[in-house]
Amino acid sequence: MSSSIARAARSELTEFTGELIGPDDASYEEARSVYNAMIDRRPALVARCADADAVARVIGFARAHDLSLAVRGGGHHGAGLGTVDGGVVADLSPLKHIEVDAEARNVRVGGGCVWGEVDRATNAHGLATPSGIISTTGVGGITTGGGLGHLTRRCGLTIDNLLEAEVVLADGRKVVASGYENSDLFWAIRGGGGNFGVVTSFLFRLHEISTVVAGPTFWAVEDSAEVLAAYRDFLPNAPRELGGFFLHGTVPPAPPFPEEIQLRKTAGIVWCYTGADTEAAAREMAPLLDALPAPLLHAPMVLQHPELQAMFDGLYPPGHQWYWRADFVESIPDDAVALHAKFGAEVPTMQSTMHLYPIDGAAHDVGQDETPWAYRHANWASVYAGVDPDPANAELIKRWTVDYFDALHPYSAGGAYVNMMMDEGQERVRASYRGNYDRLARIKADRDPDNVFRLNQNIQPAAKPTHESRP
Repeated sequence: MSSSIARAARSELTEFTGELIGPDDASYEEARSVYNAMIDRRPALVARCADADAVARVIGFARAHDLSLAVRGGGHHGAGLGTVDGGVVADLSPLKHIEVDAEARNVRVGGGCVWGEVDRATNAHGLATPSGIISTTGVGGITTGGGLGHLTRRCGLTIDNLLEAEVVLADGRKVVASGYENSDLFWAIRGGGGNFGVVTSFLFRLHEISTVVAGPTFWAVEDSAEVLAAYRDFLPNAPRELGGFFLHGTVPPAPPFPEEIQLRKTAGIVWCYTGADTEAAAREMAPLLDALPAPLLHAPMVLQHPELQAMFDGLYPPGHQWYWRADFVESIPDDAVALHAKFGAEVPTMQSTMHLYPIDGAAHDVGQDETPWAYRHANWASVYAGVDPDPANAELIKRWTVDYFDALHPYSAGGAYVNMMMDEGQERVRASYRGNYDRLARIKADRDPDNVFRLNQNIQPAAKPTHESRP
């Protein structure tokens, strides 16, 4: 059956620009793989789309053959939403164009780019736009889900810096979405995920950020509660130029980390001060550092922004087992601090971790209903990530992740960042959009009434109102 679908695609998609890959092709195993090796799905067709017309043709083919359609940018989603058993994958990886307009301070980016490519192109002009923390992550997934990372406190979320997008709709039409054109669609794709169409090109605002003072500070895991309690009080009151996410994890067994702390479990902060002034960065960090025990390592240094963005790439290459859970957090009471310390001491593998990303500062400048991101009042986004290269440890890392999440979820704001959720059901999706869900559902009913784009954190189309007949 799968082979026949690939043959049908080659026969029917005669003007397709790109590559059509089926189960019998030598490149199929590579083409079907995604970042999370816990995901092992076998699509009937992987269509590598070289332009927006190719995307439209693939959508039409999937609909004509009643096949599930997955859309893949970087393939990083923990739940494997960029692939599907027996269906069609629209792989955007050939869409690699990047055009920097340094004078206008914007960059146009193809939907198949990964963030490292964008960061290097913009850094050449002394500019940057906010994204995540791993440079191999796809631009499309991060952006349509929200986008948080090192620059959030200074520059806001990625969606707060999106100016325009080119989108292929479920009926194959290609449209531009911005604040002036298709504004309903523009609102929806800034946090509503891939529910409304396939974004083949993004236009982002750029900021004058080239160099940063960034890097980790690690404390012994036994100091975790004291560090986290001080961090929760300190960072929201720090200048926006200073960012830093809290983590639990294990020091990697490799340089540049000193041998004496390698493989030690730690509590840490990964700092990002936007600028090259090390003395200013030190002054801003000092009130926290002076209030805590001496760290095992304090290593912020001057880096080019792309170097910071790639800092975790070696630790988290493609092909590891991943299991995620996430929450938004308004406050971290002492009871939650104690639970974090407990689970931080029980990190099951070297790459497993918990991060608390700050989402205050500039992210709070945008109103609750200006984008679908419904937790503008939250101060952190937490993610619990069990990670290991060995499939034999899959259940171990999943159990730790779920137990950690279950223990801390009562202290959360209710929903979670959709890019860090697994396949957790419709109630969880609703909780993550809160009062914005119904508006998203109405736009979904207008733009994708048949729910073609359903392999995502799905917004279900609103039911059309029924009218009782009158006598």
